[in-house]
Amino acid sequence: MRRFVKFLTLLIIIGVGAFLTFAPGYVEKERNAVTDHAPYPISARAQDLHDSLIIGDWHADSLLWKRSLLDRADRGHVDIPRLLDGNVTIQMFTAVTKSPAGQNIHSNETDAFDNITPLVIGQMWPPRTWNSLLERALYQAERLHRYAAASDGQLRVIKTRADLDQLLFDRANGQQVVGGLLGIEGAHPLLGDINNLDRLEAAGHRMIALQHFFDNALGGSLHGIGNHGLTDFGRQVVAEVEAGDLILDLAHSSPQVVRDVIAMTDMPLVVSHTGIHSVCAVKRNYPDDLMQDIAATGGVIAIGYWANAVCDPSPAGIATAITAAIALLGEDHVSLGSDFDGSVATAFDVSELAVLTQALIDAGLSDAQISKVMGGNMVRILRERLP
Repeated sequence: MRRFVKFLTLLIIIGVGAFLTFAPGYVEKERNAVTDHAPYPISARAQDLHDSLIIGDWHADSLLWKRSLLDRADRGHVDIPRLLDGNVTIQMFTAVTKSPAGQNIHSNETDAFDNITPLVIGQMWPPRTWNSLLERALYQAERLHRYAAASDGQLRVIKTRADLDQLLFDRANGQQVVGGLLGIEGAHPLLGDINNLDRLEAAGHRMIALQHFFDNALGGSLHGIGNHGLTDFGRQVVAEVEAGDLILDLAHSSPQVVRDVIAMTDMPLVVSHTGIHSVCAVKRNYPDDLMQDIAATGGVIAIGYWANAVCDPSPAGIATAITAAIALLGEDHVSLGSDFDGSVATAFDVSELAVLTQALIDAGLSDAQISKVMGGNMVRILRERLP
């Protein structure tokens, strides 16, 4: 019996070890798939234009997963080698801290089972992150800073306008470097305490989304119960974000929260990953008139690459959504917001981003319009809002 117990204990240890080693990678391969495809044909003109662009993406959840961003991975969508291959200048890395099971775009209870908790534990994040949403956001910021320190100059964390300008200068002079910014996907890591905004900012976070897939202490989610507006705490946070030279992200907020924010602020607002409702009529995409109101703040609408944003997630389908966004909002108010590594399947990873430049050329956009969408509009907002 004693030998049996020892043998059983050993099997359990081996099983747990195998689970912790292999399960996170399996989960990510399932959640962040790239559709099988033959190599995309890229014309010489498209490649030349792509190589000349400043490219920026408002939304990737890559810090959530158990792999080093310094190494080229065979799963997921984003890492530093693939960002360089795709000629990306600026990548916003968004910290996911809580997500309800099923990620229902129509309705989620605030107390629904959280998918992130078992992922955090299974990936062996520090115990301080297991039951603290704030610590999860801080830990993801720590990860990006560690990657930058170990990247041999290929990754730089961007916190200020001076950082941004230096990045653009260095890339214009041939340096192979990616600028990484930090944001949070939903402000529930504040835990109802405005002082925690200072902690997130000190950790490097520069973009604050108010909600994710559920209502929270700041107000209603697009996917919550009812169309609730900003709470008093939400108004306090919005005021602090505006005063503190941070970027406010409206992705996943309820339409009423969006209207409340527009009414109380005087700054360009961002929707970091979405689609156009008249192209893809799903609840995930705000009505076109509300998108126009957001653009009227001087802000940008960032078009995603997955089916629930654009309906047709092929390169041509994404280009269709971008073309419609330009027609609706104007060429100064459209950006890229891939949602790479955000539990979505895409038709390409970031290393293949030239295929989108090709699709935009094929859709009839001018080089100047493509330049604005691919990164110019993002740079404008960053220059206006970064401290």
